Amino acid sequence: MRFIITLSTLLLLAATPAIAQDTRYVSDKQYIPLRSGPGSDYRITHRGIPSGTRLSVARTSGDGTFAEITTAKGTTGWIRTQYLMKDLPAQNKLDAAVKKAADLEATNVSLASEAKALKIERVDVLKQIQSTDGQLDEVSLELTELKQISGNAVQLDTDNRRLIVESETLKSELDMHRAENQRLKDRLNSEGFMNGALAVLLGVIIALVVPRLWPKRRRDSGWA
Repeated sequence: MRFIITLSTLLLLAATPAIAQDTRYVSDKQYIPLRSGPGSDYRITHRGIPSGTRLSVARTSGDGTFAEITTAKGTTGWIRTQYLMKDLPAQNKLDAAVKKAADLEATNVSLASEAKALKIERVDVLKQIQSTDGQLDEVSLELTELKQISGNAVQLDTDNRRLIVESETLKSELDMHRAENQRLKDRLNSEGFMNGALAVLLGVIIALVVPRLWPKRRRDSGWA
């Protein structure tokens, strides 16, 4: 047992670093085992490193058949260099391409659905715009009518004020004419009264004066 441990220690000391932190990928062979040292006689520490796993190579053994690696999850161990590749395996590239194509297809489907929804929304927006334009035309027409009515109202108010002034003027003139008419009536009544009185007075005077001015006839005497 001590001999095996000593031999393992010697082999580890004999392993010289060839590549510092070199990136490699596990080849197409599935479930590559990891060992505790650079040899097949070392115990297996991990049995399931899948194909396409990205590894960081710290160093290689002296004969170059084993490399000490570290996975992205922190798993360390020794793996045969024949299972390491500089590029991603073709199957993994294909799987990645298929996944990317599926993702793109799903994205295209989503975009097509969004485009369809946008088209429907665009139609609705156009309908709303047309409805809004119609409402705007109606509002503009109503506004024009209101402006016309407002202008007519202003003109009517101006005409009404003018008519009120003219009516007040006519009333004043009518009152003046009525007063003048009443004055003329009073004057006519006064003149008629005066004329009547003069006529009566003249009649009285004639009745009193004329008989006196008329020569009296001599009476026939019986002596004649």
